[in-house]
This record gives sequence, C-alpha cells and structure tokens, in this order.
Amino acid sequence: MVNRVELVNISKAFGGIAALKSVTLKVLPGEIHALIGENGAGKSTLMKILSGAYIKDSGKITIDGTEVHFRNTRDSKEKGVGIIYQEFSLVPDLSVAENVFLNQMGTSGMWMKWGRMKKEAAKIIESIGFDINPSLKAGNLSIAQQQIVEIAKALSEKVKILILDEPSAVLGPREIQRLFDILGKLKKDGVAIIYISHHLHEIFQIADRVTVLKDGTSSESLLVSQTDRNAIIQLMLGRTPDAMYPGRNPVLGEELFLASGIRVRNKVNNVSVGVRAGEILGIAGLVGSGRTETVRSIFAADHRNEGKLFLSGKEVLVSSPQKAVNLGIGMVPEDRKRHGVILSLSVKQNISLANFKGIANRFGFINEKKERSRVITLIKKLGIKVKDENQEVFKLSGGNQQKVALAKWLNRDCRLLIVDEPSRGVDLGARIEIYNLLKDLSEKGVAIILVSSESSELMGICDRIIVMRKGRVQGELEKKDFSEKDILRLSIGA
Repeated sequence: MVNRVELVNISKAFGGIAALKSVTLKVLPGEIHALIGENGAGKSTLMKILSGAYIKDSGKITIDGTEVHFRNTRDSKEKGVGIIYQEFSLVPDLSVAENVFLNQMGTSGMWMKWGRMKKEAAKIIESIGFDINPSLKAGNLSIAQQQIVEIAKALSEKVKILILDEPSAVLGPREIQRLFDILGKLKKDGVAIIYISHHLHEIFQIADRVTVLKDGTSSESLLVSQTDRNAIIQLMLGRTPDAMYPGRNPVLGEELFLASGIRVRNKVNNVSVGVRAGEILGIAGLVGSGRTETVRSIFAADHRNEGKLFLSGKEVLVSSPQKAVNLGIGMVPEDRKRHGVILSLSVKQNISLANFKGIANRFGFINEKKERSRVITLIKKLGIKVKDENQEVFKLSGGNQQKVALAKWLNRDCRLLIVDEPSRGVDLGARIEIYNLLKDLSEKGVAIILVSSESSELMGICDRIIVMRKGRVQGELEKKDFSEKDILRLSIGA
C-alpha cells in the first residue's frame, strides 16, 4: 500500500540552531500514527512543515506517492492536510458556524447562506457526538467546547491527512471517548491521522504505530501492539524510566483552609472543601462538573454567590484575587495562556508579578539585582528551558510556560496553592518535575488543591480525592480506596 504521506529526511534550523535533523515519518491511509516526544523535541516544527506554516530546509514530502512543495498553509489545505493545534485558533467574536467554515467563506458565491452554514455546522458537530448551538460566539464556549469546534472546523474541509496536537488535553473521559469514536470513523474512511499526545495510555488505546522524536531526530516507527510503555519512555527520555510519581510520606497538620457552602450561579451548589497543611487534595469530575468554578471562586477569580472561607480556623473575606494573594493563596489556572502568564512579558517579569513587594527597596523601587537573583534561582530549581530570564514567555514551550506560572507562586511563599490541570499539554519529563515540585511544597507544609481530569495523576500524587458531579460533591476517597473505577463511578453518579 502506498503511504498517504511521507516526510523523508526533513531538516529545519532557526537562527543556526537545528530543530529537526533528517526526520522521517510515514503514515498509511486509514492509520492512526502517534507522534510523541518531550516539549522541544521537534513535533510541532515537523507538523508545521507538513501544514505549510514552515518551509523545510531540506528533505522530501510526498502525498499519495507524489512529491509536493508547500509554500504556505493554503497549499497544504489544497492537498487535504488539516491540523488542530493545541492552542486554539478560533476567532472569539465569531459564531461557532462562522468559525467552522472560516476558511471557506466567500468560495460559494457573492452572498453568504447563513442558515445553511448553521445547519451544516450543527450537522458536523453532531456527527462527532456533541450538541453545540452554532449561533453561539466561540469566545463564550468552555475550553472543551472550543476544542470540539476546532475538530469540526478541520472536518469541514474534507481532510485526507488530519493532525491533532494534544486534542484530549481539555476533555473529560466521556468527551475523550467520543473523540476516539470519531477518529475511528475517520480511520475507516481512509483518513491518515497523526496524533500528538503526552498521554501514553491514549496511544495504546487508539494508535496503530508510534514514532518518537528526541532532540530533533526520529526513532524507527514501532507497532503499538509490539511495544510497551517502558520502551517508549526509554526512547523519549533516553534513560530507563523512573517512577512516574514521587513517593510521599505526608505529615499532615491541622486543617489550614476550609471553603464552606460555596455557591456559584448555576455551576456550583453548596460545595465544601477542606484541606490540611501538607496535604495534596485532588478534585475529580467530568467536564462541566463544577471543579474549575469551585476553585476559581475560592481565589475570587469568579464571583461567589454564597459561602464562607476560613484560614487556620479564622474566617477571611476574599473579594478579589489581590486579597487572596495577600492572604497567601495562589492559583495556577487551567488556561495558562489567558490567565496564568502574560505571554508578551519576559520570564523575569512574569515570575516577579505576584511579589513585587519582596524585591522592592524601602523607597518602593525594584531592586533589579535582587529580582534577577530570585528569578535565576527559580529558573534553575524548576528546570525552565530558556535562553535567559529576559526571554518572552510566548517563545517557550507549553511545559516551560506552565513552570513559569508555578514559579510565580513559589516566589510568593503561598500557604495554599490551587493548581488546575497542572499537566495539560506538558510532556513526560516536565510532568515528573512538576510532580516533584508539588511534593516538595507539600512537605514544607503548603496545602495544595489539585484539579485534574486524569484519574492516574490524582491517584499518583494526592492524599485524598473528592469527586464532583453537576456542581456538587458526589463523594470522597481516601488514599487506601483510590481506584479509577470508583472515581469514574462517582463522576457519572453510578
């Protein structure tokens, strides 16, 4: 069988630094081919070359046996290449339908057929297994819904080659299974699918073959049925995999924080959350269960209609994020690009944001020497891969952006740290570093509330897990009772 797409000996350099070194990737029609590797390994660069966003320095690209030369993204689209990036490319002020057909507007005559467009958009979204009003503005959708619109947008263009970059990062278990179902349908239709993911269990669930990128070079493609998790991690890290989750012997103190009777609009209904000093408390639940709204209301990022907050047994009034910070509460949000970091600012500026008082002299001016010393210490401690402390955050990989968001709160010495989806879009190596960092913080007495869609992550690092469903706490699990089955059972109300 002729390969649907072949990238042979692809090389690409930026400013004299090689991002790709003779990388080869071949994908058959009707195949789901997993492409994995740590952040910075070259996955995104290779896919941007295939999608026409970058032009290769050398190498050869063929589609259905014919060599092609992409000068831009339009060239690749004409050959049936579709790509769904990890970071959304939707226009917030346009409707769902307009976003789905954005690249096709104006191709069917002088007048737009709005009614037909909405019907077609709804039909595509329904075929994926979702129900989203095509008239809604994209900017008003949840992150999970925006991801679905991205997928529908790619499917509307009749793709032959579909690239998905971390598509499951913002989806819950049910939504992920629906995504896998639609990929199965596309596979039967002969679409070649390149699936980029940091989640190894997903690869073993849906992929036929896997290729690992490391430091800009590619491994031989492996049949998923003939390899295992440890072999893949070995290729990714270049060493025998250590334990994914750090061992912990927590010494828990008194209850440090309590949120009682939290109500947020129609999203959260009478939720109470307590966490002890040195404890890592997990919050599980499906997308829409109210997890994120609960923790955002604690930090006062969202308005809280009812509820009381207590620190060390004393009621505190938290009416704004600034007041939360002043009380020693920090939060790493789910959407790091919108709320966790300021992309246009430097690493140094982002890390300093939460604690200007700590680097100011007695006249209120920033002590630049002190600021630089603190920032460099944190960069080294977290292993942030950066040219220097003045590099803009938008130039960093997703994993390194997440580390910057964490470093900002390490610079503040929080008593309570809320972390929402810490490993979203983060590679295996960076995950291990983040898990170890959370472990170290807990051992210093910091209380941590961790929201995650991954049961394995919650079970690996948490001391206790509460499970939410439809805005309420459905149940609570102690460490000895952890199991994916019970977390899912509570999540769906079974």
